[in-house]
Amino acid sequence: MTTSNYASERETDEGRVFTVTGGDWDTIVAGTDPINDERIVVNMGPQHPSTHGVLRLILELEGETVREARSVVGYLHTGIEKNLEYRNWVQGSTFVTRMDYLAPIFNETAYALAVEKLLGITDDVTERATTIRVLMMELNRISSHLVWLATTGMELGAISIMLYGFREREYILDIFETITGLRMNHAYVRPGGVAQDVPDEAIVKIREFLKMMPKKLKEYEDLLSGQPIWTERTKNVAVLDVTGCVALGITGPVLRSAGLAWDLRKTMPYCGYETYEFDVPTHPDGDVWGRYQVRLAEIRESMKLVEQALDRLRPGPVMVADRKIAWPAQLAIGVDGMGNSLEHVAKIMGQSMESLIHHFKLVTEGFRVPPGQVYVAIEAPRGELGVHAVSDGGTRPYRVHYREPSFVNLQALPAMAEGGLIADVIAGGASLDPVMGGCDR
Repeated sequence: MTTSNYASERETDEGRVFTVTGGDWDTIVAGTDPINDERIVVNMGPQHPSTHGVLRLILELEGETVREARSVVGYLHTGIEKNLEYRNWVQGSTFVTRMDYLAPIFNETAYALAVEKLLGITDDVTERATTIRVLMMELNRISSHLVWLATTGMELGAISIMLYGFREREYILDIFETITGLRMNHAYVRPGGVAQDVPDEAIVKIREFLKMMPKKLKEYEDLLSGQPIWTERTKNVAVLDVTGCVALGITGPVLRSAGLAWDLRKTMPYCGYETYEFDVPTHPDGDVWGRYQVRLAEIRESMKLVEQALDRLRPGPVMVADRKIAWPAQLAIGVDGMGNSLEHVAKIMGQSMESLIHHFKLVTEGFRVPPGQVYVAIEAPRGELGVHAVSDGGTRPYRVHYREPSFVNLQALPAMAEGGLIADVIAGGASLDPVMGGCDR
């Protein structure tokens, strides 16, 4: 605006105030309620503990009411999927186990099933290896749900349950360490079977856990279910009905808490789940309380599956017979708690030149996978965990992409949070059980 025009405008509009964009401020103010329409934008996270580490939420607030919510992901930026393209197919197990670090066995199993499908050896995996996979996955499902219970309780003020949940999870991690040599990030389930057999010591520990856990579950319910504050913070909070879940692609306990009994172990069975007896828990209300009830019920169902898997364990190999595919570290766990046993090392180094050549080639180069692409999905603790694997016929994946339930389920957060209170953002977000290692893979 020139000086002359500005002066002319000031003369014709004496006493009026204009904004920098030329709008009439009086008109704007007249159409605004300065109390009820006052909104602020705040960041919750990415460092906020209740956003599970590195999730950033951008909230537009009107008082304590959330008018708009956006999820911002990508702060963990592990690049695991891209790294897989520079490692052989066997080494991929070491990478994928680190994605959803609360459910590593599921990451490994989905990947192994996809590679086995590309190789055409799905039916060659031994019965004992398949049973061990089910056993390990269901133990891992329990440990993952225990972390959800512990952290959600802490975030809603029930700090005592944090101690209870992690106490029992530690017992499961001890079992995993006995079997795999590691508490997490195991790389135990591999294409063709599993890395090592389950020792008798672990079987004893698992049976002790199955005897102990029902009493612990009752303790959880005694502590929470009748507690007025817990019920106020969970019932009719962050509601998402089954229509919303299906529209957003939500799976797992969140979908089942809205009343739909969709569980891939039943609807699209794998690893012989169709031969096991178990129920799919549901809840009609689609709120935080329903997700709490479903996860507790799923722990009980997983215990039933673990017991059935123990009863089915029969002596036999835990890796396919094809030595061009079979990982050689299957005789026993080494003295360092992981890797090859001394007996196996002695054999390949001193008795069998063929074994030494094969071991060196498998470890350094890996095996070739025929060209093709597959999609394999399993029921992980947070929902459908899918692997889209593409091979160009080489010894390394051309592309591996995960359909990760934490990433997909976070779409539901705005639908749950908008129109509710800021305090309920924490309850709703926690009820989704996101793990950002899987989200930012």
